[in-house]
Amino acid sequence: MSRGKSLAFSLAIVLLAIGVLNSEALENGLKSMVYLSPKITLYPGSVSNKYYYDIEFPKGHIAIKSFNAEVVDEAGSPVSLQETYLHHWIALRYYNRKGVKNINYNVNLGFLQSDFIVAGNAGICDSGLPQFFGLGSETRKTSTDVPDPYGIEVGNPLKVPAGYEENWMFNIHAIDTRGAVDAMGCTECRCDLYNVTEDEYGQPLKPNYLGGVNCCYDGTQCKVNSGLESTERNLYLKYTIKWVDWSDSIVPVQIFILDVTDSWEHTGIHDCLIEYDIEKSTNGVATNDFTNTRRSSVILPIDGDVVYAVAHQHCGGIGSALYGENGRVICSSDPIYGQGTSAGDEEGYIVGRSICYPEPGSARILKGEALTVESNYSNKKSHTGVMGHFYILVADSSLGLNESIQVRFLTFIRSLHIFSSN
Repeated sequence: MSRGKSLAFSLAIVLLAIGVLNSEALENGLKSMVYLSPKITLYPGSVSNKYYYDIEFPKGHIAIKSFNAEVVDEAGSPVSLQETYLHHWIALRYYNRKGVKNINYNVNLGFLQSDFIVAGNAGICDSGLPQFFGLGSETRKTSTDVPDPYGIEVGNPLKVPAGYEENWMFNIHAIDTRGAVDAMGCTECRCDLYNVTEDEYGQPLKPNYLGGVNCCYDGTQCKVNSGLESTERNLYLKYTIKWVDWSDSIVPVQIFILDVTDSWEHTGIHDCLIEYDIEKSTNGVATNDFTNTRRSSVILPIDGDVVYAVAHQHCGGIGSALYGENGRVICSSDPIYGQGTSAGDEEGYIVGRSICYPEPGSARILKGEALTVESNYSNKKSHTGVMGHFYILVADSSLGLNESIQVRFLTFIRSLHIFSSN
């Protein structure tokens, strides 16, 4: 059998297996579907950072209960971060005008086009981080389960503007580090390794910009060892969505993504930079402390109960926390570093994160309350293009708490413990 036919056959087997999984009905009305993203083609050292519109997504008025993903090859096997680094994937909801096809991202207009309306999360950045779902290298071992009786509401026809339809898109940023001279440097998007002096829009980089997404955009190439054969590889983001049909028994939650680079305190606007750099410590040996800590203050526009929280950091991250105005810990989210070589346990990479499921009513945020986002990194060496985000789900506290909510939440938590012990 030729290589092309063999790969096609393998992919067909993967799709068949996915079809079998999708046919299974789960308990309590919970439904599950497994999908594949469009093909991602990479070569040693290459970068793919593309937008994929109108991706496969469950239809109807539903409550999302989880959204998990991982990178797989054409045979459906998980791909190691040591070969392809998943910088990030995000899933974004949008409304597009009915009958309009082939919508593309416009550099000058962004997504603010008359035929295309971003229907992002509840905030709070004025620009950037509008996604509903998304993670990075930690995606395989980070739970995205929304606790009962809560759900992320999508597909409500009453919220779709007249003449438009609801759709979903991906932005997937993958870096092929096979044969890289400095694999970790490639994942940190160091500009010298990419030989880049302009951003993807042709604008010169600032002299002090040493690394970040402006140096590892789609089509760039990280430095690889000389003489390395340029072998093409086709990959996919395999994603699994679980949901239930919407009903009055579901308590809706809003999605907020907080950024430690938010300059709101000083500028009056939520100008989130998304990424920042860590300088190497000059006094760590003397103080026996190699911790870089960055904090920002944010205020949510609603009263609510945090029911799920998780942080996002890059390699070098050693933990994040979200505090209430009185200093109480709302969530502490620590990275899980791999210890081996297999996919999901890659040494030196963040392969998962601890998450928080505060008991209903125990993590209430008041409108106008100043929250503190804290992101800690090791500064034994410098890092470029790091991130310090917090993803939280907040239920409107005006809905009140009742015994039914408490019981359903505790049942959910017990089910997690049972699952993790098996």
